[in-house]
Amino acid sequence: MPAVYPRLWRYAVSLTGRRDWADDLVQTACLRALDKADQFEPGTHLDRWLFRMTQRIWLNELRSRKVRTGGGLVPVEEIDLPDKTPGAETNILARDVLNKVNALPEAQRQSVVLVYVEGFSYKEAAEIMEIPIGTVMSRLAGARKRLNAEMADVQVDAK
Repeated sequence: MPAVYPRLWRYAVSLTGRRDWADDLVQTACLRALDKADQFEPGTHLDRWLFRMTQRIWLNELRSRKVRTGGGLVPVEEIDLPDKTPGAETNILARDVLNKVNALPEAQRQSVVLVYVEGFSYKEAAEIMEIPIGTVMSRLAGARKRLNAEMADVQVDAK
């Protein structure tokens, strides 16, 4: 579990939009995983099992709050992501991209993080989110289209 923890935490931040909520979510997921360790099938992917569990816990939390719109996100500057090597220009671009990703609808944002950040295949992401693979592909296509349009607007404004 320690090897998966940083990835799980990043995923939790993308779901919740807040570091403190992500900490609580990952802690809850890890406790539940330990509680249900007998249900884990050896030889399968621990990371997928934990990501799916984290998503379900978050969805249950949202349902309990009656919030399904992805609200409550904070600007990426307040998340305090460590950045050790890139230069200022790279940091500015990364911040802009992360802000635009965080502004995506929840379903698209979740798909983008699982596939492009965490490196899951479309099939794996579909299994984690318990949706058809075509829905993942559609969400990613919509997200790419929206991000490309917004980044093109930024480049036009910069000229």
